[in-house]
Amino acid sequence: MKKKKILILGASGFIGGAIYKELCNYFDTYGTYFSNSFFEGNGQYLKYDLDEDDIFEVLEKVQPDIVISSLRGNFSGQIQAHLHLMEYLSKKNCCLYFLSSANVFDAYSKYPSYEFDKTLSESIYGKLKIRIENMMLRMPEEKIGILRVPMVFGNTSPRLKEIKTLLDANEPVEVFPNLIINVTTDDRLTQQIHYLINRNKKGIFHLGSIDLIHHEEFVKEIIKRLGNYHPLLKKVFTTNDDRYLAALPKSNKLPKNLRFSYQEVIDHHFTIE
Repeated sequence: MKKKKILILGASGFIGGAIYKELCNYFDTYGTYFSNSFFEGNGQYLKYDLDEDDIFEVLEKVQPDIVISSLRGNFSGQIQAHLHLMEYLSKKNCCLYFLSSANVFDAYSKYPSYEFDKTLSESIYGKLKIRIENMMLRMPEEKIGILRVPMVFGNTSPRLKEIKTLLDANEPVEVFPNLIINVTTDDRLTQQIHYLINRNKKGIFHLGSIDLIHHEEFVKEIIKRLGNYHPLLKKVFTTNDDRYLAALPKSNKLPKNLRFSYQEVIDHHFTIE
């Protein structure tokens, strides 16, 4: 049986690279990169400049069955690329999984958000994700998967690297005491995406922990795992009340073995040095 052909846009980034590593042994997997010379000469990676190149050229070269978009970069470039992706999807037997964000709900602060809640954002980043989601929602449902992701941690994540750097320099680590979040890691996220592809699942999915924690408490727990630090914490209050930035699963739940708690993230995904 012929392997599905998968194209990961932004495969040289942290999340895109993790998805590539998860899928490459099971599918005919390709990825794009922009500036990292490490990928030059790798036949599975294609150079793609979001601002200069047309995504059609990459799509026509790979002829993917599935596209996974974890693009980063210039917002207007992202919008143009996804407009062309929609055009491609409408003409080809191909579907798109888009890495969106809990930030599509960042205008709602009083409660967590679920798959079919109305999106509304006050941030430029959240508004970008909403605009691309809305493009996708005009497509047939069997062609699209919107994957809303909360804060991503993990041993090699940019967030954890930044915390380690600040701790080692005895610099303050920024925390948000009133912010209630759910979380994920690169390995949990990629396992969930692998499942969705295997089962041909489409629609809207919230891919994070099934429970919530205050951002400050989560960061403190991580720091405990990292070693014998006496951290300086810079507490940032954006409001006097608790506010939520959490995308919880309710309508489209994954199997029990793919659900996890924030405590599991803390217990199993950080290395004590």
